[in-house]
Amino acid sequence: MKVREAGMTVGKLPTGVKNCITDVEGVLVGHVTLDYPLEESGAEYACTGVTAILPHNGNLFKEKVTAASYVINGFGKTTGLVQVNELGVLESPIMLTNTFSVPAVTQGVLEYMLSENPEIGDTTGTINIVVGECNDSYLNSIRRFPVKPEHAFEAIKNATSDQAGEGAVGAGKGMVCFGYKGGIGSSSRIVDEYTVGCLVLSNFGKKEELQMYRYAGGQGLSETSDGSIIIVLATDAPLSDRQLQRLAKRCGIGLGRTGSHFSHGSGDIVIAFSTAQKIAHFSEDVLEKRVQLREEHPIMNQLFMAAAEAAEEAILNSLSQAVTTKGRLGRVVNQVNFSIEE
Repeated sequence: MKVREAGMTVGKLPTGVKNCITDVEGVLVGHVTLDYPLEESGAEYACTGVTAILPHNGNLFKEKVTAASYVINGFGKTTGLVQVNELGVLESPIMLTNTFSVPAVTQGVLEYMLSENPEIGDTTGTINIVVGECNDSYLNSIRRFPVKPEHAFEAIKNATSDQAGEGAVGAGKGMVCFGYKGGIGSSSRIVDEYTVGCLVLSNFGKKEELQMYRYAGGQGLSETSDGSIIIVLATDAPLSDRQLQRLAKRCGIGLGRTGSHFSHGSGDIVIAFSTAQKIAHFSEDVLEKRVQLREEHPIMNQLFMAAAEAAEEAILNSLSQAVTTKGRLGRVVNQVNFSIEE
């Protein structure tokens, strides 16, 4: 269950109907979850997956969206973010997986996008694929490479605008957060006529760092873990890529509120996009017009607040929605109990 069902309220702004990134109209999320032994003994286990986030259901290469990324701490392996920040657009799904599966997922998405766009690499330029990762090797036999290119293709095909699956699903299957079962979490906020949605892949922290005293009281200690988190932020507010990067920075506030201090070995990365306007790949126009919010308008501060609150609650939902999970070497990671006693 989401943390609000446990009686918790995070922040002041109202959530969307689904309290999910798919509250941003047009955004779709799909998962492929791998959960099976890789050998008869069960010592080696596939406990991993792939998650796809699509800004809209059209052709993303031909109709790009404004985007930016922000690196809170750079101990991570991603593809595509250099070009996203250079050009300010996103032209592929955002994919999430485990660390060693970035090449396979990149290959799968590339094959998918080439099948949809035969002109790529021929009569027009190449394409920029965006993939983010966290290390799930505690539960997943990461050295066995269970994720294949076709799983990326399948995750994209599975993407819907329904309530996104959360917890131990997709890329979140083998993730551990604050010593408990983590993974995929999502939340959203409404600011006037605009929506801000957040989806996270959580895999960081140790138990004593989780700010449970703010929610439901402390629960034990654990060994140190650096870990990582990928935060995907979506909005239908008309923002420039520079403004999106400013919004992305505020996700670090929400991350810090849960207990993270952006540790040395943590890859804390935010990818943000706006669905407000589509940028055509093919155009003979010299000029293009885009609308953006005025910087000094009070709504910008509300959007900053929305980003911080949605990121915080998405992380908590990644914990509360996860279930106790068994993986490689018989290891078990328990779900957290966020219930508040009367």
